[in-house]
Amino acid sequence: MSKKITEEEVILRCQKSDPLAQKYLYEKYAGKFLGICKRYFANLHEAEDVMVMSFVKIFEKITQFRGEGSFEGWMKRLIVNECLTQIRKKQILFVDAETQHNLVDNIETAEEILNAEDLLTCVQRLPDGYRTVFNLYAIEGYSHQEIADMLGISEGTSKSQLSRARNLLQTYVNELLGTDSVSMTN
Repeated sequence: MSKKITEEEVILRCQKSDPLAQKYLYEKYAGKFLGICKRYFANLHEAEDVMVMSFVKIFEKITQFRGEGSFEGWMKRLIVNECLTQIRKKQILFVDAETQHNLVDNIETAEEILNAEDLLTCVQRLPDGYRTVFNLYAIEGYSHQEIADMLGISEGTSKSQLSRARNLLQTYVNELLGTDSVSMTN
């Protein structure tokens, strides 16, 4: 497929189930979308499986794309939704907010010290529930209410999971840095 093909042409050809257009789309976005899946699944094979399933959904639903907004954004939303579907199938348990301490940290200081690969490794070490809420809130930009609705949990549980994720991330970053008490608060 020519590299000068427009996005609109690729979309139209994918809507007609053109295998060359589908291959082009897959090759163009597979790396980026695998990165999204790796944030939700610590196991690389599982992340790859979810990415492939996501592309199947994209190709199945591409006729629903109406050209309103970003095509990449539309695909990304399908990717995140597929990640959440697979997480629900695994029946990830989310710890109730009642049991969480009210601690709030952030990882901005750590981001200045560590590279992206180190931070991804830390995020992948998080338990599934914590990792899911952290990704949805800190990376995808969803509100706690939206996360609660998507995952079928309370807003307080979403906040609790985020707080616990941040605390664990601080521990993991400290381990990487070889320190006991690097503060990650503003």
